[in-house]
Amino acid sequence: PVASLDPDDAAPEMACTSQISADLAQQRADYVASLPYPPVTDADWQRGPTDAEVTIVEYGDLQCPNCAALEPILARLAEEHPENLRLVYRHFPLIGTEEQPLHPLAAQAAVAAEAAGRQDAFWDMHDLLYANQAEWTTLSTDEFTTWLVDAAGDLALDSGQFAEDLADPELAAMAQEAWEWGIENGLGGTPFLLVNGIPYQWQGDYASLNAVVRLEMLTDEQFSGCPAMAIDPDREYTVTLQTEKGDIVLRLLPDVAPMAVNSFVFLAENVGFDGVRFLRVRPRFTAQVGGPTATGLAGPGYTFGIEVSADWLFDRAGLLAMANSGPTSNGSQFFITYGPAAHLNGAYTIFGEVLDGMDVLESLTPRNPAENPDAPTGDLILDVIVEVN
Repeated sequence: PVASLDPDDAAPEMACTSQISADLAQQRADYVASLPYPPVTDADWQRGPTDAEVTIVEYGDLQCPNCAALEPILARLAEEHPENLRLVYRHFPLIGTEEQPLHPLAAQAAVAAEAAGRQDAFWDMHDLLYANQAEWTTLSTDEFTTWLVDAAGDLALDSGQFAEDLADPELAAMAQEAWEWGIENGLGGTPFLLVNGIPYQWQGDYASLNAVVRLEMLTDEQFSGCPAMAIDPDREYTVTLQTEKGDIVLRLLPDVAPMAVNSFVFLAENVGFDGVRFLRVRPRFTAQVGGPTATGLAGPGYTFGIEVSADWLFDRAGLLAMANSGPTSNGSQFFITYGPAAHLNGAYTIFGEVLDGMDVLESLTPRNPAENPDAPTGDLILDVIVEVN
């Protein structure tokens, strides 16, 4: 999407600034191209749509416990983003050296996955090896060979062909080369992830990786410019937030905060806030929502400054205001107060007030993921309706 704002439409201290540009996109593309990791091709093991907005490439070791821990997280992400996420697996078996061996069965496991792949069962073997890692990881080489052939039978593979491929020196060389290439190119350890070509240091949890995936998915939903000033300060703007707990009716203040109101109306009419969950609900303080990822990260692709009026202070419940991380960082996130909050005066734009639905606001599920990463799921906004009179 593209929007534009005439610089004359906004005072300099409130001016809207685009965060997305062709230059930035090219810089990112150039950076990815400068990295040593080859682009994904048909030769890669992959699942998910080839035209997905987000591709995660994993350089993994089938004997690596952290890689096994990552698998259910990737599976959950794939289930939640079936049309937008592609998963690619590349081997990086941590073989080590004769003097310092690391994972003694990693190369053999990689060969087994490739051998299964020759019978169109790479992912079946991949999943089986990770799911049963604790069962085979302490076996001897010979014991593991027997275990693998039995596993091939469980997968309904041609066990004779599988056993022959398991001993193929070409596959053994592949595993060794994968180890050497990874060390030469600084992979360091496993799992090593690329998200749309950029290295990502996995934090070991679903929430962090999901936030990164959702941020990457925002590319087509963000705007490469600021919205043109389209509101009329002499008209009345009423907004109904339809939530799964009920409706909250708001009156906007275009004469007090034209930039904030204009942006809010533009976003509601173009990309909508429906499908977004409340990020923070802190009783007796505020309920915050409006971010496209419900993580506090990202925005509409542009930012603008605060608008302060001496006639509107944080002196009561039901005030609608822009959330920000600095005086020029307003975007799409907004909050509604549960009570007076004088310490917010002068630092946040008030651009509306609640006309009806404070009881709905009070019923929202309390949550603050900054304090509790396992906070309950935020309540959903089903639709946002803007009426102009």
